[in-house]
Parts: sequence; C-alpha cells; structure tokens
Amino acid sequence: MIDNYAEVNETEYKRLADLLASLSDDDLKRTLPNGWSVADVLAHLAFWDAYAVACFQEWGRSGFKSPAAQYDAINQAVDGISRLIPSAELRRWVLEIAQASNRAAADASPEVQAAIQAAGRDSFLRRSKHRSHHLDQIVALLGRS
Repeated sequence: MIDNYAEVNETEYKRLADLLASLSDDDLKRTLPNGWSVADVLAHLAFWDAYAVACFQEWGRSGFKSPAAQYDAINQAVDGISRLIPSAELRRWVLEIAQASNRAAADASPEVQAAIQAAGRDSFLRRSKHRSHHLDQIVALLGRS
C-alpha cells in the first residue's frame, strides 16, 4: 500500500455511513446550489465508486491504463438516476459500493498502485477525496456538522 489512503478512505466511508443513517427521505430531495438533489449527489458518488471498482478489476487483469473518460459527459448521462432508485436501495447501494471501492483500491497490487500514482490518477486510490467534497456539500446544505 502506498501511504495512508486506505485509512483515509475508511474514515470518509464512516462519515458517509453516519450521514446516510441520519438522512430522511425529505433530506434526500433537498437541492444543492448546483441543482442536484442530495440523492443525486449520493447516486453520483456510488456511480463513480462503481466505476473505480470496474477499473481496478480490469487493471488487475491487464495492468493499469489511464482511462480516457469524458467525465462531464458521463455525469450528464447518469444525471437523474437517483430519482429512479427507491431511497432505501439508494442508501444500500451507496454504502456497499463505497466499501467495495475502498477494498478494490486497498487490494490493488503494488505495481498497479504505483502506476496509478505515477500517472497522476491517485483519485482512484484516494476515494476519500471525492466523497469528502460531496459530503461537505451535503452537510453544508443541511446545516449539520
């Protein structure tokens, strides 16, 4: 493992789990300044964690290759998925896939981890960065600490 990213990922996972446990269905419908609902943000996090898991699986088979994803286009394509997912299922998916992405990052071979860092794509290893940003947005919107 390279530095302490697994520990920080787990810390942000616990923060995510605590926040999810405190959210009501009405909280999930609240809208952030960017127009996304809290549920949209959570589905967004789950999608990108699922993407990271899929990338780690591929890299485990064939070695690291920096993805050429069009991130803004992907975000637009998945916009609104949260409105199709019942809130209980959304909560479950967000937590399960966040934990899976933490494990995938931690379990990646040292060679894959080093290649990811060398390519400047450490957000795949540091799942906490993405989570922290969006959790901060939700906490600020809901006025929670």
